Amino acid sequence: MIIAVYLVLINLCGFWVMGADKRRAQRHKWRISENRLWLIAIVFGALGVWLGMQTFRHKTKHASFQYGVPFLLVIEAVLIGIYYSPFDL
Repeated sequence: MIIAVYLVLINLCGFWVMGADKRRAQRHKWRISENRLWLIAIVFGALGVWLGMQTFRHKTKHASFQYGVPFLLVIEAVLIGIYYSPFDL
């Protein structure tokens, strides 16, 4: 249960951060670093970051984000699937 809540919160955070960074970029304001965006994606927030990329059309032309975030998303989905698997691996 705690892990599910964490996953929801970190992905909401990833989505929100992508939207906030896009708004800041449009207004020529201080930006959220790419390292921070990657950190959120790496700690199981890749789904939120990817959804934010698609929704806000942000970082979609950066190859590292275009290919890296979906790759992380697949890895995270597999790890979550293994964790919640009813089978002993």
